[in-house]
Amino acid sequence: MTQQNGLVLRELVPAEAPRWDAFVEACPEATFFHRSGWQQVIEEAFGHPTTFLYAEREGEIQGVLPLAQIDSRLFGNNLMSLPFCVYGGVAACEPVAADLLIRAAQERAEALGVDALELRHRRRQCPDWPHKDLYVTFRKEIDLDPEQNLKNIPRKQRAMVRKGIKAGLEAEWDRDIERFYDAYSQSVHALGTPVFSRRYFSQLLQTFGDDARILTITKAGRTVASVLNFYFRDEVLPYYGGGTSEARALKGNDFMYWELMRRSAEQGLRIFDFGRSKAGTGAYSFKKNWGFEPEPLHYEYHLVKAGEVPEINPMNPKYQIFIKLWRKMPLGMTQLLGPHIVKNLG
Repeated sequence: MTQQNGLVLRELVPAEAPRWDAFVEACPEATFFHRSGWQQVIEEAFGHPTTFLYAEREGEIQGVLPLAQIDSRLFGNNLMSLPFCVYGGVAACEPVAADLLIRAAQERAEALGVDALELRHRRRQCPDWPHKDLYVTFRKEIDLDPEQNLKNIPRKQRAMVRKGIKAGLEAEWDRDIERFYDAYSQSVHALGTPVFSRRYFSQLLQTFGDDARILTITKAGRTVASVLNFYFRDEVLPYYGGGTSEARALKGNDFMYWELMRRSAEQGLRIFDFGRSKAGTGAYSFKKNWGFEPEPLHYEYHLVKAGEVPEINPMNPKYQIFIKLWRKMPLGMTQLLGPHIVKNLG
């Protein structure tokens, strides 16, 4: 047990999860990806070891830092906050707590002998560390009036939404992952990206309950598109989404995100978080077309054994051959093999 400036450093145990989550709910720097449930998800769905650290003073939590280690022969050995999450890193209500947690993470990384420690922050926390500016996020305030939200969408994109509406598409909440999994796996296959397992998505729904919901779009009973969304405070985060072969012609994805925005406004939610993308990609352009402006994400690294910042992402040229081959594989085979690969990517 480490103590400093009246702060005590501890590791999360199940009995303390409610206190952890209460802090996360109240801390302005915290995100959905700081919730304690991610410990169970990562350990049970992927088998990766985790350490969720928190600093407290006189029984009151002052900061949290969730960590998970991915040790892969293909992609290296890294300690991250947090793999499979676009945000993470330290969330604290005072600088001294943040400093204590970051130093503890460095010490843990050194003790484990990893290649690098990666902290995924929305703002720079470790300005002296190497960092990667590959990703941006797209967040925008939505109006409580759905009609005003539609007017706020740039004209060309608004036209795509209207085409989806005129196509007679229907939307419904969905607790069964099968329709979602079909649409999502088709989309990532087209991108040349391995798909997650059904078990992972089931674990998300089970762990986060009503704060993880699927919206599925259909046409005459056929699945067209589907998206798994996270809810945190007054925010909605469409996190995993995709469309079937019909989606492009029917403007299924355009309709889907509009319908989610419309429903979110009616629920009183204020922030639509479109998630991260890489500049120069189709996803980046799609989100810009909705009138969202990119905000830089700061992925910061403490290098231990690595000589440079890890480049485990589809933009790395050495993965391009693999991506092209993956696109040519039958969908069923990618659904079988994908989960064994993607669990090591983070």
